[in-house]
Formats: sequence, C-alpha cells, structure tokens
Amino acid sequence: MRKPTAAEKTGGFRREDRRMRSRQFLITFLVVGSILASSWGMIATLAAASDKDDGYRGIWFTLGQFSEYGDKYSGGLGTYTANHVPIAYYCPAVQKTFFVYGGAKEGKRHLLNMVSYYDHVRKTVPRPTIVHDKQGVDDPHDNPALWVDGDGYLWVFVSGRMRIRPGFIYRSREPYSIEDFELVSEREITYPQPHWMEGEGFLHLFTKYTKGRELYFSTSPDGRDWSPDQKFAGMGGHYQTSWQKGKVVFTAFNYHPGGNVDRRTNLYYIQTDDLGKTWRNVRGEALELPLSDPHNPALVRDYEAEKRLVYIHDVDWDDQGRPVILFITSGSYKPGPEGDPRWWTVAHWLGEEWAFYEITPANHNYSTGMLDVRPGMWRVIGPTETGPQPIGAGGEIAIWVSTDEGRNWQRNRTVTMSSWFNHNYVRRPVNAHPEFFALWADGNPDRFSESHLYFTNESGDTVFRLPYVMQRDEAPPDCLSPGSAGDDRAAE
Repeated sequence: MRKPTAAEKTGGFRREDRRMRSRQFLITFLVVGSILASSWGMIATLAAASDKDDGYRGIWFTLGQFSEYGDKYSGGLGTYTANHVPIAYYCPAVQKTFFVYGGAKEGKRHLLNMVSYYDHVRKTVPRPTIVHDKQGVDDPHDNPALWVDGDGYLWVFVSGRMRIRPGFIYRSREPYSIEDFELVSEREITYPQPHWMEGEGFLHLFTKYTKGRELYFSTSPDGRDWSPDQKFAGMGGHYQTSWQKGKVVFTAFNYHPGGNVDRRTNLYYIQTDDLGKTWRNVRGEALELPLSDPHNPALVRDYEAEKRLVYIHDVDWDDQGRPVILFITSGSYKPGPEGDPRWWTVAHWLGEEWAFYEITPANHNYSTGMLDVRPGMWRVIGPTETGPQPIGAGGEIAIWVSTDEGRNWQRNRTVTMSSWFNHNYVRRPVNAHPEFFALWADGNPDRFSESHLYFTNESGDTVFRLPYVMQRDEAPPDCLSPGSAGDDRAAE
C-alpha cells in the first residue's frame, strides 16, 4: 500500500513561539501547571477541537496477555468496546449518520478520539475531526461514545480508564456540526453510555473503578450540571450494554466474581422509564439499588452455576417491548480450544420466562457483533466466519437471520470474504439508515497493522471502506465488490 507523504500525515501539536509575550507565557505556564498538579496525573488535550485528520485510520491495540493461542484480544479496535454505547447516530433532519471512533496517527499506536459523518445526499464523508488527542495513550478503552440531543448538538463522551485517566464530555458548538467542540466536563467515567430524553435531559450509564468495575448512573438536564453518581450494581464488577426505546433505557450486564474479569459470568437485565428514579427487572418489579447479591431479582440466568463465561454484545426489544440480549458464552477466558464450545447466543423474554437460543459457534470470546430486532425478522451482524487470522479475535462478517423470534437462525449473507485482516466490533447506529446499517474496523490481531473502517447497508450486499488518506476535504467512501473487503489494497 502507498505510504502517505509527510505532508499528508496528521501534524502534532504546534509549539508556542518562544518569543511569545510574557503575559501569554505566564497564562500558559499557570494553565499547564495546574493541569500537571491535578489528581489525574495527566495533561488534558491541548489540541484545538477543530483540528482535522487527513483520513480514517483506526487504532490498533494488543492487551499483552498472551497464552498458547495468542493475546487475550488484539487487532483493529476503532469501534471497541461493546460497552461504549452508542457510537453512531442517524439524523434525518440533515440526512447524515454521525459516528465516533478510536482513530490513530498514521503508523503509530497513538489514540485520537474522532468524530465524522456520512452524508446520505452527497454520498461522501468529510475529513474527520479530532475531538480529543489522548497524548500518547494507545488504549481503545479510552474510545468515545456519541449522542445527538433534541436540538441537534453532538455530545462526545470520551472514556477514561480506571482511576488514572479521566473521562471528558464535549459538545459541538453548532447543531449537526463537527467543526468545533467545547469541553464541558471532566469526570471519572469509563465505558460511557449516554441516553437523552426529550424535555428531561441525559441519563448516563457508566463504570467507575470503586470496588471492581461497578456500574453507576448520573443525570443532567443540560449536559453541564450532573447529579451525584449513583451506583446501581456492585457485585465485584460488571460489563454492561444498554439501549433506549422512547423514554425507556434498558441495560444487560454480567458480573465478575471476586472482581476477576476473567471469571465474568451470569446475565442480568434492568430498565428505567423515569430517568433512573426507579429501576425495575423484566417483570416490572422495583429493585433496591445498588444490587449487591449475585442472586437478585434482575438475574436472567445463573451461568456461574453452569461454569460458563458471558461476553455481552448488544440488547434490543421485540415489537412487544420484551428484551432480547446478544452475547457469547465460553468455557475459558483464554483464546483457543480451551474455551470451546463457544456460542453466539440470544436470550428472549417471553412474558413469563426467558428463552435461550444458540445461533452459531464462535471462534473467540471477543468476536463481537450487533443485534437488530424488527417485527418478523431478527438480525445478527458480526464476525462469525473464519477470517485470515483464524485464532485471533474477529473474522469475516456475516448476517444471520431469524424469522421465528430467535428459535432458528440461518446465515443470510456473507458480507466480507478474502480479507487481508480480521473484521471485528460490528456496531449499530441509533435510528439506523438503510444505507449505513453497521459500522466496524479491521486489523491484524497477530501483529501491528493498519486498520480501516467500514460500513454496510441493511441488506449487507454493499460494503463501503472509509478513505485511509484523503487528498480533498471530502471524498466518497470506497465501494467494495460484493462479499469482499480489503482484497484490493495492493492496487492502492
């Protein structure tokens, strides 16, 4: 592949003129000094919110926890994790799908929190905007989430990590615009999951590293003034995935026995329709928070008793408002045959009990997809097929369809094939437009590589690859031949 010239690469921060006036120097000194003295122990981004990148490059990452069959997870993780929700949002008022992702400086493991959009009228994307430069951090746990409020303002929630890196909340200065963002809040938040209720404001679900990865929520009428953080689950730790229908926010989560993420198990479900004032289980029973006993009324299934691990991907409702949860079950936290059989699985509330249906075997604990539930058709889009790096996370993307509410599944279409790298972390937009139905990234899980970003339409018969290097301010994404992705890179 042609390497971009030095002029094409994204520039770093501009150094202040050494001959700046003394007053400017004093102000800069005081600001930087106060940041360095903060309890976070790091410097917040100094880049202007309106800085642009010259292409769409996803972050590559390796966790560094290796066993016989490679790292626990690694690869192109620009749309990681399933706990950053949502990352894309279609706005019919301007006919654009806005999205955020973990970007990277060309040739480097240097995380940039990016925002952009696909223009459904012009069929183009602009140069993406750097909302926040992570100053050398390479960890996609710090990726962003996105919400668009009722007035069209974009809110980018940048994740922190544990208690050593803070989270940040940014707001666009103009509705439906990615040109400039203001920093409105710096908070302890990891795995951000913002939701907006018209006329009421934000309900934000997130994680804090208190006694393990515990689940919290906070509310705000305007995104600036936030209520005190309230814990709603603290059983040693949790990973959650949430969604919203109208004014109902619902979340599915697991738990970590003894605070050990490698023992993640069990499945739980709760929901609220009053901005977190009351949380209920699937039967409508009010819950006493925080949940502290693993055997509580929110429990969907006791996988701990079955010695099975649970990796949650997505959650949705059927047409009767009954939850459907997508997840993988596994026998081990390690990659390779020790964890087999692994299964892509859905749980469906039938009104009186939960039903569980296996879709297809999974190759890896961290091969992650999305769920879309419509009347008469349920779809799972994810890396269910063997990829070019078969023992790593991800693979080739396929669409699985059920027409009987999850009881039986058939592979409807193979979306990618003959790819150079594994594809992973397929994510769905809010209000998804048929032209931009799923978003993901690729990358080599076995060694450092470039990482492209892709989206596909609702039927999965067309795949678009976002331009890795842009020569102009806007460009159309590459339309790849049906059933392929990445196999034409040698021609670039």
